Amino acid sequence: MVSRILTTILCALCAVTAYGQTYNIVDYQAVADGKKVNTTAIQKAVDDCTTHGGGTVLVPAGIFVTGMIVLKNNVNLHLNAGAVLQGVTDGSKYPSLILIDHAEHVSVTGEGTLFGDGRKFVIKDEAPDRPYLLFARNSKNVLIENITLKHPASWTLRLYGSEHVIIKGISIYSHANFNNDGIDIDSKDVVISGCIIDSGDDAICLKSDDPKRLCENITISNCIAASNCNLIKMGTGSQGGFKNISISNCVLRKAAESPLHHWNDKPEHFIPDSVSGISGIALEVVDGGTMEQVNISNISMTGVQTPIFMRLGSRKNPTGSLKNVIISNITATACSNLPCAISAVPGFYIENVILRDIIINYNGGGTLADAQRKVPEKEHDYPENRMFGWTLPAYGFYIRHAKNITIDNMRFNLLHPDARPALWLEDVHHFKITGLEAGQSAGNAELIKRINTSGISISENY
Repeated sequence: MVSRILTTILCALCAVTAYGQTYNIVDYQAVADGKKVNTTAIQKAVDDCTTHGGGTVLVPAGIFVTGMIVLKNNVNLHLNAGAVLQGVTDGSKYPSLILIDHAEHVSVTGEGTLFGDGRKFVIKDEAPDRPYLLFARNSKNVLIENITLKHPASWTLRLYGSEHVIIKGISIYSHANFNNDGIDIDSKDVVISGCIIDSGDDAICLKSDDPKRLCENITISNCIAASNCNLIKMGTGSQGGFKNISISNCVLRKAAESPLHHWNDKPEHFIPDSVSGISGIALEVVDGGTMEQVNISNISMTGVQTPIFMRLGSRKNPTGSLKNVIISNITATACSNLPCAISAVPGFYIENVILRDIIINYNGGGTLADAQRKVPEKEHDYPENRMFGWTLPAYGFYIRHAKNITIDNMRFNLLHPDARPALWLEDVHHFKITGLEAGQSAGNAELIKRINTSGISISENY
């Protein structure tokens, strides 16, 4: 399926660029002085291009200031090396610097840069009227390749209601403002590969904000992602849901900087590093909707507080479902006292999860008080690794309200002894574990704590 999508998009785009003309924005009186606003000139080049059957709108080297540019059918916006399209920051309100809206066979390519100048907008979490950098909405056959996207005022690259999209070889650096997500995907038939993302907010985030539509048929591979929040995330928006998702061969690391998030500012956070990501892999269904047929494999991560976080909750709508997930071949080094977690709410269960071939290095040092603390349900809260507090009563995996969970070949390494059990199972049913290796406990800590469990199968070779 993936190869068919690639062939369809690339053939269509090659036809546009091979047989269409080139429209240089300089020929439309665009000026690369970093001052003049060139919106009218650039948009005229785009309009002429699509009117005459399509082709390439060329941005040569230089800094071209502009407001929103709307790309249309059969247009390839190509940024030469050294070319910069810089968003205006004079108080103008526009949804995105580059907007692809109800268009087909559109591409943004080249070695140039889209620069949002996001520090010049209001720096506040959830502040309105801040533009994205690139927004593809309700469009088909879209290619975004090789360009650099830097410092938006809000999200960097958003896909919404689109299909047959390829994002390939792009670089994102977004630390200018709050809500600086890297790539947000609420579409179907999407291929993302070979990208490098360093963001203040979630690096790669799948969303589903339309209850009538799934975010589905997504493949993400061979990427490097860094974030001060979640690195690979599904949710928070989950009104429709997620299906048929494959994520593989990615490296996750801490961000290059953290100007707005300071997770280690309090001793009780137990986070020694000034820069860290929240969760490496976060799978969250809290707004209704479903999540199923998710396969995540071959991931290496460092600089994350919690390597794996799964949450089924009831934040806005009736509780949805989260099931049929495989996470395998993971190596991770955590930098907090928060373990991995699989947690639903009373009366509902995360189901059919396989965790295989996983090595996690933990700091350890948890206390008997940590092991004995009561964990609130927080059924309606925003999902995050710290939603239950900055420690949990297990150091490896905290599992509550789950069914049909399989752990096969998992190892926890501890830098310091820990008084908490390696695994906490509460309201867990039909649980099977083989090949568990755990670090040194402090005192008489149990290896596995069981509360209200049934159908538990534990091999004797751990």
